[in-house]
Amino acid sequence: MIFGQESETLEFKKTTAEAKDAVVDVAAILNKHGRGELYFGIKNDGTVKGQTVSVSSLRDVGRALTENIKPQIYPTVEKVNIDYKDCIRVQFEGMEPPYFAHGRAYIRVADESKQLSPAELERFFKRKQGQLSTWDTAPSGKTIEDVNTNTLRSYMKKANDSGRLEYRFTDREDILNRLELLDDGNPNNTAIAMFGKKGIAEIQMAIFATDVKHTFIDIDRKKGAIIDLVDAGELYIRKNIRWRVVRDGAPQRTEVPEVPIEAVREALLNSYAHKDWQVPQTNEIAIYSNRIEIYNPGTFPEGLMPQDFIDGVGKSIRRNPQLAQIMYYSKDIESFGTGLRKIAIECEGAGVRYGFELGKLGFSVIFYRPNIYGEAAMDSQVAAPSGSQAAVKRQLLTGKAPSSRILMRIKRQPHLKWPNT
Repeated sequence: MIFGQESETLEFKKTTAEAKDAVVDVAAILNKHGRGELYFGIKNDGTVKGQTVSVSSLRDVGRALTENIKPQIYPTVEKVNIDYKDCIRVQFEGMEPPYFAHGRAYIRVADESKQLSPAELERFFKRKQGQLSTWDTAPSGKTIEDVNTNTLRSYMKKANDSGRLEYRFTDREDILNRLELLDDGNPNNTAIAMFGKKGIAEIQMAIFATDVKHTFIDIDRKKGAIIDLVDAGELYIRKNIRWRVVRDGAPQRTEVPEVPIEAVREALLNSYAHKDWQVPQTNEIAIYSNRIEIYNPGTFPEGLMPQDFIDGVGKSIRRNPQLAQIMYYSKDIESFGTGLRKIAIECEGAGVRYGFELGKLGFSVIFYRPNIYGEAAMDSQVAAPSGSQAAVKRQLLTGKAPSSRILMRIKRQPHLKWPNT
């Protein structure tokens, strides 16, 4: 099983024999993002290998981090089971940079940890004093060559078509400069998040067998530019929800999704525009038997509630103002502070229940799936998403799906044509 991909906030180590290197990676992530996760028992390509985990090994990992990182941190070190293999998960945070590992300061660049020069270390002290910019305008550590020309060109066409930008695409450097996305000639975080060849945004997508986060049927994780991930998230939901067929006399049948796709896309776009990029968690899509949740690692503005924005009385508070502005130019964000209202309008027009969940570290938009056995809205013929059928077929043919899970899928989607086994 491939668990994921290393990033600026996520590091894998094959065994605890690499604890010394892990200390460096933790300090580097803290200096760049303030929080992160590290796993022992996973190879750097994301392959889960597992390892022997004992009380003493957990204690040794904790001691290595607390004794060799200054200022001192107090990470959470725990045993976890991934793909039926024991691993160690380390979650850490710290708000007193710069952090030193074995007496030296490091910074995270992509999935590597690099030692800070004296000049770079001085920049950290300035940032600590509030003299440098916020995350979205901060330097990314990348170069112009890390920007995808085709992605940037496609963005400019959308911005031109929207009427919000008049100048046309010329070359990467000129356009990034016009959009004010360069820092000393190099792209800042917004530029890489939107147009990077590899990107710094992530999304984790999963389908669970029931209405609780226990047994999953499918899981996927992607990294890339924001719009590519929004497209991937929308496609994942499209393929794994039910569609009803409406016959209105037209030559071609009309398929209606159980939740409005426009509302889904709005929730995905907002989850990146308002994300707290210094939180190590990824954006998530969780599809349950009774609902779909889109999670954004970023707390809701203090003193405000989702209904305030739906009613139009909440003033937009942009966590990432430059990122939001860039998404506004291309009309991915229609206007500031109206995302929740659009979700509400789309859901109410489709007769779909929706809700919001405010957590300590994040915010979720919830779309409740109609009960096809008890709600008239789904009484029409239901069209099966081919992706779901293919996934279940693979489970059946490989013997990886427990019988209870197979029966559950048959009950939920009785119209599927099941393969002969």
